[in-house]
Order: sequence, then structure tokens, then C-alpha cells
Amino acid sequence: MNNKIAHRQTVLLNGSLASSLINFRKPLIEALIAANHAVHVSAPNIGEETRRHLEGLGAIVHQIHLSRTGLGLISDLAYCIELRRLLRKIGADTIINYTIKPNIWGSFAAAGLKTRSVLMVTGLGYAFIEGDGLKRRVVRAASKILYTQACLLSYRVIFQNSDDLNYFVNREILKDATKAGLVNGSGVDLCEFTPAELPDEPVFLMIARLILNKGIREYAAAAKIVKEKFPSAEFYLAGPHDEGPDSVSEEELASWKENGVHYLGELKDVRPALASCSVYVLTSYREGTPRTVLEAMAMGRAIITTDAAGCRETVVDGKNGLLVPVADPAGTARAMEILAADKLLRETYGKNSREIVKAKYESRDVAHSVMRISALATLQDV
Repeated sequence: MNNKIAHRQTVLLNGSLASSLINFRKPLIEALIAANHAVHVSAPNIGEETRRHLEGLGAIVHQIHLSRTGLGLISDLAYCIELRRLLRKIGADTIINYTIKPNIWGSFAAAGLKTRSVLMVTGLGYAFIEGDGLKRRVVRAASKILYTQACLLSYRVIFQNSDDLNYFVNREILKDATKAGLVNGSGVDLCEFTPAELPDEPVFLMIARLILNKGIREYAAAAKIVKEKFPSAEFYLAGPHDEGPDSVSEEELASWKENGVHYLGELKDVRPALASCSVYVLTSYREGTPRTVLEAMAMGRAIITTDAAGCRETVVDGKNGLLVPVADPAGTARAMEILAADKLLRETYGKNSREIVKAKYESRDVAHSVMRISALATLQDV
């Protein structure tokens, strides 16, 4: 699919979590504004601090109602109607959606309007992770049907890894493969995330929403195994509680704390935690491209992550970290023990992580890739 050079457009960037507009999409907002586009953003529950930050970038902010983790069709349809009204009100030329509900309902909202819909598949999450149970099967089937229709209505569909792209094409969720584009995750700002001195002792850290498909249970189980062999090793977990269908219970979190996992809660700034660790761990079942891994790599940290979609993109096994099987606490523990026993290896992997990020994942390069795929690039961005 050929992209033309864009003239000035009115663009709506539509997400499901207000903080992600700054944490993940700030470089894209800045690049769109630098290209002289009129940039609007929308998300639910936008606090005043977030609003001021976005307006300071030059974006026009819109609060929109969305149940991010709920499964109610009526509330989702209301979200679609509200979004359609917003598109008409601002005269949007292009809507860029990301995460599953904005992707699906954003495409539906734009249908029949003079608004091109661009989908950014930043990961497949609960709806597409294989598993038993009637609820999961129903959610997966419904999500595939809705996503197929959304892709039919879309102008482009942008993926963060080839596994997700192939999944959509092979299952005919995306019937027109020429609509597909591929970018290197959300990128990371190398000026904000800079190398930090490593601690002498092995310190492991995982940052994730407290949902089971992030592999938090496996991380906690592996930590318990490693602690018996390396008593000086420390294990930290950070991230917000989540209302999703596979959220971690307070009781299970308490049991992990009792077994030596220090819980830091939700962090507004992850850099101090990353600076205090020597190995970053993400045992997720599936990702788009995990931003926290990129941030840890930018700060010069060795990585342990799963050989899963999205996660495997970030690690060259044996160069900047170790890949472990999905849902395998024993395999994760073995990788932790290798790095716990060898400070020089931790240092080597950390330096290599920084070099990989510099070569592939700089956030401004990723933003310009999104613009080119979406036909929003100007001459200087091509």
C-alpha cells in the first residue's frame, strides 16, 4: 500500500489509559505537532496533571468514557457513539487508536465519516492468550470477530512484532495484508533512560500490571527457588493493581511478600527502581514489545524474559540476556541463578542491552515510522 506525503491534518490519538498518552505516546504527539498537524488526544479518567502535561505539549485533550477491562457490550457501544460524536465535532481526518477496545470501537466510530482509522496493535493480551474456560473462549471468539471487522474498516494496522502480524494474517483477522505495518515497539527515550551503575549483589526487578498473564506468579515462584541458593539476592516487584479478569488477588500478593518478594506498588517514575536492580525480568505470556524491558535495556540492564511473542524481540539470547520458556518457574530460576552467580556477565549483558536499544528502539525513530505508515509524514520524515 503506497503512502502519500501528508498535508496538515486533524489527528485524534485515542487510547484506553490516560497515563499512556504521556508514557508511551509523547514522542508521537511531539512528532505530529512538529509536522504541523492539529493533534487531539482522548482517553478516560484524565487527571488534571496529565491534562496539563498534554496541553503543554500542544495537544487538545478530550475526556471520553470507557470501561477499559469490562466486558459489557452496552457500555462499549456507548463509548463508540461518544467517540463518533467527537470525531465529527473536531473534523478528524485521521484517528490513531491503540489497545484492543479503542482499536475496535475507534474503527467502528470512524466508519462512514471522512476519517481514516489507523490501528496500533500493541499486544494481544487476555483476549488472545490460549487457555481453558468458557469465559476465555467466548471473549477470544468475540474479540476475533470484532477485530476482523475493525481491520476491514481500517486504513492501516500497525504491529509491534512479526508474531502478532502473522497471527492476524494467518487467521484472516487482517484479510488484506497490504494494510499491515511493523514498527519497533513504542520505543524509548535514550535521553531520559541512561545507563546507571550496577549494584554489586544480584538484584532482580519486574514491573508489570498485577495480572497473571504477565507471568508474575512464575516470577514469584522462581524468586523463592533462587533465594534458597543465593540468600543475598533481592527480588522486587512493581506495578499497579488491575481490575482485569485475571488480576492477582491481595491474598496471593501477600504470600509472595512473605516469601521474600518486595512489592513497590505503582511507580510514577520507574528509573530509580531500574537503577537499583542488576537484572530485569519479565516472564509475560505475550506482549507487543514490552516497554519496561526497553527502559531497562536503555539503562544498561541484563534481561531475562520469555521466548514469547513480543518478548523475544528484545533479547538476543546469550548476548544481552536469557530467554526462558513461558509459564516455567524452574526455567526462570535457572536463568536467574546463572546471572546471580556472575557479576561480569551481568555487566556485559547490560552494556549490550544499551547498544541494541540505540540501534533499534529510539522513540523518535519509532514515532516517525508510525507517521510514515499512517501517511502522516512530511518530506523531512520520509
